[in-house]
Amino acid sequence: MPELVPTDHHAKIVWMGKVPQDRPNIRSEAIKEAFASYAGFEGAYHAGLTRLSCVRVKSQHPEGTEIRNVRQFSIVSAEELAAIAAVIGVETLDPVLLGASIVVEGIDDFTHVPPNSRLQATNGATIVVDMQNGPCNFPAREIEKETPGHGKGFKAAAKNRRGVCGWVEREGLLRVGDTLRLHIPGQRAWKHI
Repeated sequence: MPELVPTDHHAKIVWMGKVPQDRPNIRSEAIKEAFASYAGFEGAYHAGLTRLSCVRVKSQHPEGTEIRNVRQFSIVSAEELAAIAAVIGVETLDPVLLGASIVVEGIDDFTHVPPNSRLQATNGATIVVDMQNGPCNFPAREIEKETPGHGKGFKAAAKNRRGVCGWVEREGLLRVGDTLRLHIPGQRAWKHI
């Protein structure tokens, strides 16, 4: 029996970007397509098979320890971006300001898709969902620069709406307009939660 179950949930890629390696801030640059290699998008700040550990995994590894890179992509949903924008009082929230890699549309409650789910394009390119991406102050600073008085509310507004981090399981070209099918682990939720 397969351990991953294809669902009838599909997302459309509505925006793509990458944070430059020589970044002065968290902002990404919009792109129309990119080859997703096992290391992520070439030339992206978060690309690589490994990365140095950060404060997000300090309970597991001393900061600066080389670990597997499961944060090649920051994937957010258009629906959740709209909800964050409404809460902080802006008309729209530009994914550039969040350092997003991919914006998808069409999967409800996207931030809470199960860890280890797959987002698979019709050409077979597959991204593994690591886990939800916790909100931080870096996007808040960029939002504040663009719309003074609105960035400070980002962290609270983005809680449970910040999207997920992911990494490449199967290489392939990804384009704005592509459809991704959600595959979820065939496993019940842990009873101790």
